[in-house]
Amino acid sequence: MESSFGIRIDRGARQSLAAQIAEGIRVAIREGRLPPGARLPSWNDLAAQLGVARGTVRMAYEELADGQFVVPSGAAGTRVARGVPASRPEPEPVRSRSSFGSYLLGGTSALPFQVGVPAADLFPTALWSRLLGQAARDAAATPADYPDPRGEPGLRADIAGYLAVARGLACSPSQVFVTNGYAGALSAILRVLRVQGADAWLEEPGYPFARTALGWAGLRPVAVPVDAGGMDVAAGKALAPRAAIALVTPGQQAPMGMAMSLERRLALLEWAHAGERWIVEDDYLGELQLTRRAAPALASMDPHRVVHIGTFSKTIAPGIRVGYLVVPESLVAPLHEVVGTLEPAPSPVMQRAVAGFLQDGHYLRHLRRMKRAYASRRDAIGAALTAAGLPWEVGGLSLCVPLPEGTNDSALARAAHAAELAPVPLSPWFGGRAKRSGLLLGVTNVPEAKAPMLVERLAAVIRGATG
Repeated sequence: MESSFGIRIDRGARQSLAAQIAEGIRVAIREGRLPPGARLPSWNDLAAQLGVARGTVRMAYEELADGQFVVPSGAAGTRVARGVPASRPEPEPVRSRSSFGSYLLGGTSALPFQVGVPAADLFPTALWSRLLGQAARDAAATPADYPDPRGEPGLRADIAGYLAVARGLACSPSQVFVTNGYAGALSAILRVLRVQGADAWLEEPGYPFARTALGWAGLRPVAVPVDAGGMDVAAGKALAPRAAIALVTPGQQAPMGMAMSLERRLALLEWAHAGERWIVEDDYLGELQLTRRAAPALASMDPHRVVHIGTFSKTIAPGIRVGYLVVPESLVAPLHEVVGTLEPAPSPVMQRAVAGFLQDGHYLRHLRRMKRAYASRRDAIGAALTAAGLPWEVGGLSLCVPLPEGTNDSALARAAHAAELAPVPLSPWFGGRAKRSGLLLGVTNVPEAKAPMLVERLAAVIRGATG
């Protein structure tokens, strides 16, 4: 048998059990799996884990202490000695960037112009820390039991109340499912809808990761063009008349920023009802409309064929990984089965902290403060782009800098990343053959005072690449 740090026991070997345990720990120390200062399990705990007598472990620890590999510390336990030479495993090599241009696989730190991240300097850190601490204490005080895979009841009720006020969406808590961010929500609903093998409308341009996710779910993404009114429903009917699902961002189109017109909303709903099709509404930044009052959620217009996806990643923090689904009553039971087996809600601690943030108006006040700041930052970046001689277009919470035809915007975004800037290339957002080249500049994490300097740095990268 083998312990958590690699001790192997062979009861048929000539070597004593104590010697085998000591050798296993020595190897773990040399390989760096037990770093200097690490506390070893107690005699009783390791003996129980390995199925040996307590005295056998004691003898192994005494042998290691004699060899100065460990230091007994009485009631403080036995710890790995400092200064023991270790042969540590090689670090994981840096992986190449994904096909989505400057998007990186793995964790990254937010850099100026990054799209889809909230402003860290505007976040009420003290309040959040208090709420998170209280949530952890409350969770620790509850009986040990499996949490509700649909999400904490309090948070589901709070989300339903928030949506009624902020997004015009009337729903009951039973229709709300808490998910592991947007990805968890999309994965769960695609399992429930059972539309594998069908065509799926996706906005053109549209979110690259959503296009990939639809493909992995067994759907055929069909790029449907958008214009000033949002997704062109007539074009979708011509391109894929038998599509079973449409994935749209009607509140604030990603990445161009327009809201879907009422005419297009009605046409899309008519299309869905005519063939018992489904609309998945990605409420991408819908509550953060900067130029006008936020349009109501598409799901508020139809309680039967629209699935609503929301997330707190872009308003609170990406790292919390908390999103939500609001589904029609007909999907509640099958979705309960899916989340109960494959897609359960995230940590109850994080959910309770988010619930605390939604309560007492904290979240709505935070949204109002962000909207004011983001509008000011967008204007400052736009003014700096104009001063640097760069053309730009407004795109919701980002600005788009168009580039000359044929420019490799993905390579340009990588060059900007090397200059500690994080614009996103526009071309990967297009799924068809016709692609536009450009850079999307997120406005949220660029304070007004730093905009001229950061834009000038970006302009230098663009000039260096385009001549």
